[in-house]
Amino acid sequence: MSDSSLLFLAGANTVEDQRARWERKRSRTAKELLETEHKYLEQLDLVVTYFVTILKAKGTLKPAMLETIFGPLESIYSASHVLSFHLERGNLGPGLESFCQNLDLYGHYAENLEQANKTLKEQLKKNKSFRRFKKLQESRPQFQGRELEDLLPLPLQRLHQYKHFFRDLLENTCPDSAEHLKLAKAVKSVSEISQWVQGITEKRENSLQLLRVQKLLKGQKTQVFTPGRWYIREGWLLVVPSKGEELKRRMFFLFSDILIAAKPCHPLHPLNSHKLACQAVYPLHQCTVDKVFGHTRSQGGLLSLSFPHKALLLMSSDQQDINDWYRSLTAAVRQLKA
Repeated sequence: MSDSSLLFLAGANTVEDQRARWERKRSRTAKELLETEHKYLEQLDLVVTYFVTILKAKGTLKPAMLETIFGPLESIYSASHVLSFHLERGNLGPGLESFCQNLDLYGHYAENLEQANKTLKEQLKKNKSFRRFKKLQESRPQFQGRELEDLLPLPLQRLHQYKHFFRDLLENTCPDSAEHLKLAKAVKSVSEISQWVQGITEKRENSLQLLRVQKLLKGQKTQVFTPGRWYIREGWLLVVPSKGEELKRRMFFLFSDILIAAKPCHPLHPLNSHKLACQAVYPLHQCTVDKVFGHTRSQGGLLSLSFPHKALLLMSSDQQDINDWYRSLTAAVRQLKA
């Protein structure tokens, strides 16, 4: 046999080996996807069977309240049933193709989740019948000590798992196979929905941070909660006065458009001892940030902030802290000017 024939056979074996490896990994991932889908369906079934269906029949909650608390959960449950049906029969491509047509349900579910939790708490407080019903259902052995609040976030946790499963399946599917294109579309779809959900989560967390800072500040004069504003960071820094006065320790809150300086209220104040008094609000759109070198004997550093009618010299004894503040401030100013 010639050398060229041997090389051809070696190449063919290499390709076949690669295909076999892909198929083994793909089979393992598909099996794990199906097993976890069954478990996910069992958990969703607890909510649909023991809460949604019975509550609809009993009328313990008004239809509007029911819709707000559970959102499109029944539709999500149905879509997963169809996916499971296809996976059990090895119809991975058609199963994912069909499932991805319903992925928007997860985005709508994420949008509704905050209001769902709020309404659930309100109803538990006001509606004695619902409170008793919930406690009774959760005491069933099928729940294994889990509460409704533990089960409601499941679809968003599952969405995160789908992203990894679909990607692993795509990576271990032969590029020239019929299912590769369907898997690629599935990965794209689930990534887009994941980004949508991530955006919703980030906005919610940002709102909580803005509200927290608003409550920390004494009075309502400083409006922290403003549409489009993003919380970035906070921390104590020393303000270096222009004249030979003592250093002033101040709490700074950095947002996407402003920097707030605050000082602690008097510790003996009857109402505001745990709060901060706003000293100044600095708009960032006309701010210049510079590092000041060679002015500290310690390992810390200085930052110079210049505004049209004010200059600030900020100091920290922690070098890493001052570097982090410098990066955060310059990034916020750059973003605003862009």
